[in-house]
Amino acid sequence: MNHKHRVTLEKIFSHPIDTNIDWKKIEALLSHLGAELSEGRTGRVKVNLNGREAVFSLPHHGHALQDKNEIVQLRHFLESAGITPGKG
Repeated sequence: MNHKHRVTLEKIFSHPIDTNIDWKKIEALLSHLGAELSEGRTGRVKVNLNGREAVFSLPHHGHALQDKNEIVQLRHFLESAGITPGKG
């Protein structure tokens, strides 16, 4: 995992929650991890990773994921797929 992906993963798992994570960097990380992403017409994206599936809302204004609940959902999704900063 390169440095940029590692930094993004650490931001997702940071305490307190980082509420300004660039969505394009999250997409790049998920793709690097082998996730399949499919964007719908409703401003949502479905992510499949290691047999797990989740749906996330795309950021409306700007390019950063700023909703704490979405970041927590992303964190739990990655954990359930076996991805943590220590395991990457």
